[in-house]
Amino acid sequence: MIKQALLGEFLYEAENTRKILNAIPDSVLDWKPSDKSWTTGQLASHIAEIYNWYEYTFNQNTFDMGIYQYDKGDISTIQNIVAKFENNVSRAQQVIEGSDESTYFNEWKMEMNGKILFAPTPRVQVIRGFLFNHLYHHRGELVVYLRSTGNKVPGLYGPTADDRL
Repeated sequence: MIKQALLGEFLYEAENTRKILNAIPDSVLDWKPSDKSWTTGQLASHIAEIYNWYEYTFNQNTFDMGIYQYDKGDISTIQNIVAKFENNVSRAQQVIEGSDESTYFNEWKMEMNGKILFAPTPRVQVIRGFLFNHLYHHRGELVVYLRSTGNKVPGLYGPTADDRL
């Protein structure tokens, strides 16, 4: 039952992520709102990369960021970023579909070079927080990036100010 709920949300939200990534024109990939912020391309790539973390979250008890190879990929075009997203989201869906619900309440943690970054927590809580909510947070940032650069924002949960009703 939990798996089906997670999969349903995953599929719905993957489509929303697809919409927002496809709304980004190449002309704004280097734009960022402040010196401390990522560029639009870096943020979009990070969103695509989150889907690469499903294997580590669903099938391992420890995600060691010290050995994880983050690959932002070629972020020179939105087409490249969307291709990375499509590859990662397909693999993530397979991970969810093949996951064992009996492990959803096992403890999971994240560490880097022996230092605990994410304390032992039930896996299902990590799936909702670290994977799902983390992604929604960054998508929200991307909405602000699109607005700030004068681009239209697609409706994710209904019409936006760009939609004429």
